[in-house]
Amino acid sequence: MLTDFLAFTLAHNGLAHNKLTDTGSADTGPPQSHGELPGGATWRWLGAGVLECLPAAPAAASVVLSAGIHGDETAPIEILSALVAAIAVGEVPLRVRLLILLGNVAAMCAARRYLDDDLNRLFGGRHRVLPESREALRAMMLEQAVSEFFAGAGESRLHLDLHTAIRPSVFERFALLPQRDAPYEPDIFAWLGALGIEAVLLHRSASGTFAHYSSSEHQALACTLELGKVMPFGRNDLSRYAALADGLRRRLAAEPQAVAAVPPPRIFEVVASLDKRSAEFVLPVGDGMPNFTAYPRGTLVAQDGDYRYQVTHDEERIVFPNPRVKVGLRAGLMVVERKAPE
Repeated sequence: MLTDFLAFTLAHNGLAHNKLTDTGSADTGPPQSHGELPGGATWRWLGAGVLECLPAAPAAASVVLSAGIHGDETAPIEILSALVAAIAVGEVPLRVRLLILLGNVAAMCAARRYLDDDLNRLFGGRHRVLPESREALRAMMLEQAVSEFFAGAGESRLHLDLHTAIRPSVFERFALLPQRDAPYEPDIFAWLGALGIEAVLLHRSASGTFAHYSSSEHQALACTLELGKVMPFGRNDLSRYAALADGLRRRLAAEPQAVAAVPPPRIFEVVASLDKRSAEFVLPVGDGMPNFTAYPRGTLVAQDGDYRYQVTHDEERIVFPNPRVKVGLRAGLMVVERKAPE
């Protein structure tokens, strides 16, 4: 199962919403649900898309890597599956506690973004208001998996939630750091730049994302990574993610990050959330623009009945514009560029 974790996970889609389990059986799970890795590390299969790997020696660092929170975002899923295979054959010596999560398995099988509701809006307990939603059940399970994993963790906690975008972007690869009280250290931005990240977006309010859940509930350094354009399974050129893959392998092996001769990522801050209040919501600027499209002061960006959003800074950029979301959800973000931390 570890040599092709993606194929195994898709084959066990029926378990996607089950509670976490430590054991499998002939009719509910794999014939082997745990085992040993090269170098004495161990692994446990805990349910569909949930794999825990522990190093042979006690480790101070704990890492959660998740992908497929949106089922059609396939490149990050394939990246994590390849990483599991490399760990299984000893190419990556595991020196951290590791939890691999493939998120919305049912949507992955259906080649859809989600089935009932956007999974990345349901964390932090927000799933409780949608008891009939298949994504709500999955959010609850994923929260449980992360909570149990971090319960045995030290202070060094990292969660990278890997995504791809449904539209082009001025900055092809960008990161979103969730709101938190403590400022982010400058070395975080340098590390993200070495992974190939061109821009970083700083949230200033709480949200229902998976990254925000790990940050707020478990004090992890958490980050959402947007890594390019949505593509079907098998059509991703994984060589384009070499810097990211190398950075992940180094992190799991507790090796220093390779120094990359790349400019640091540009830093942006959210200044407004364009929330869809009714079915009348429209984006007068259009809804086909790439992420980070820039607009000058005075531009009317969004309108919803009596509500109007106009640009108030010299320049603002729009991220994740999508007027087709459900009423009550975010239909876009407006961001401004900030000076990078020193």
